Amino acid sequence: MSVLTIMPSGKTTEVSPGTSLISAITASGETLACTCGGQGGCESSHVFILEGRKTLSKAERTEHAMLDGIVGVSSKSRLACQARMGEEAVTVEILSFV
Repeated sequence: MSVLTIMPSGKTTEVSPGTSLISAITASGETLACTCGGQGGCESSHVFILEGRKTLSKAERTEHAMLDGIVGVSSKSRLACQARMGEEAVTVEILSFV
C-alpha cells in the first residue's frame, strides 16, 4: 500500500498500487470531477503532483495531448483519471481553478 496525501485539505489515505488517482481521491471523500468517464478526454481531472511524480504510471500520448491544451499546465500536471499509483507515497493538489 502507498499513501496518498490530498492538498489543500491535507487528507491522507492508503492506496493500492495500480489504483487511479481519481478513484483514490473520490474514495477518500474528496470531490474531483471527471466528465469523460476516465478516458482522458477532458481537463476536469487536472491535478498537480507535488511529491512522488516518478512513482506514478507514465503519461500516455492521449494524456499528453489533453494536457497540451489546458491553461495553467506545468511539469507537475497530470490527469487524475489517467495516472495510476505506484509503490511510493504521492502528494496531489486538487486545483481550485479547474
